[in-house]
Order: sequence, then structure tokens, then C-alpha cells
Amino acid sequence: MRHKVAGWKLGRTSAHRRSVLRNLVTSLILEERIETTVPKAKAMRPRVEKMITLGKRGNLAARRQALAYLMSHAAVDKLFDTIGPRFGDRNGGYLRIVRTAWQKGDGADKALIELLGSEKVLDEKRQKRAEVRAKRAAEIKRSMEEAEPGVAAGAAPEGEEKKE
Repeated sequence: MRHKVAGWKLGRTSAHRRSVLRNLVTSLILEERIETTVPKAKAMRPRVEKMITLGKRGNLAARRQALAYLMSHAAVDKLFDTIGPRFGDRNGGYLRIVRTAWQKGDGADKALIELLGSEKVLDEKRQKRAEVRAKRAAEIKRSMEEAEPGVAAGAAPEGEEKKE
């Protein structure tokens, strides 16, 4: 029995476990949705919620504490500029863990962990990617048409004259 034993060991040493969780928390703040195993998602939930609480406080001491834990300045900026104000009136429960499937290699349960309200942001990202893809495809098509105008118009190749 595990009475009064909090946390998850995740089969790692303490330094490796801390590093994995810091990387996961940073990735979640930057991407707003990541896929990982269920035990990792459950282990990182309290840490993410503490980071969001720091983001809601918004003072210099909170920013320094977040910077000490998170792995990049971009994650700290996003936490304090967008994520903290988004959850300004909410008291906890900032995450959603959704079980998805199982991992092919070892059969581990997989889960999506996402920040609440990230659906709008992810839809905007998808729309921007689709626009960029469409623009790129149009440019490629245009450049191919310009590169081979003779083939498209039905003209004879160079060096040969049309017989009348």
C-alpha cells in the first residue's frame, strides 16, 4: 500500500523525472495540446496548474519563479501574456486529459493533455497552415506553367520546325 506517498516515479531517477516533467510542461504551454502517456499527463498536471497560477499573479517574483522552472523565455512570455489572463477568473482545473489510444511499442495508454479554451487557438493554427499550403501549391503550379510554356501551348520543341 502507498499510504501518504504522493507523486509518480515514472520509472526514472529523480533528476531525469524532473527534466522530463519540465520539458513536458514547457511544451504544453507553448503548444497548448500535447500527446503523452497517461501517467506522465497525471504527473505533470499539478506542475502546469502551479505555472498557470504564477501566470495569473503576474508580478516579477512569479515571473522569476516560472523562468526558473520552464525551459524557454518564449514559454514564460506566453504564460504571462496569454494563458494567465485567459484563466483570470477560474480557480483551478485548467487542463483536460483525454485518453486516446495505446502505444504500439509497449501498449502504454496514451492521452491528449490540453489547456481549456485551446480549441480556438488550434483551429486558427490549422486555418493558417491550410492557407499557407494553398498559397504554396498555387506558386508551384504557376512556376511549373511558366517553366514549360511550349508544352502547355502545344508548340514544337526547339530545333524542329513545323511542317506545313
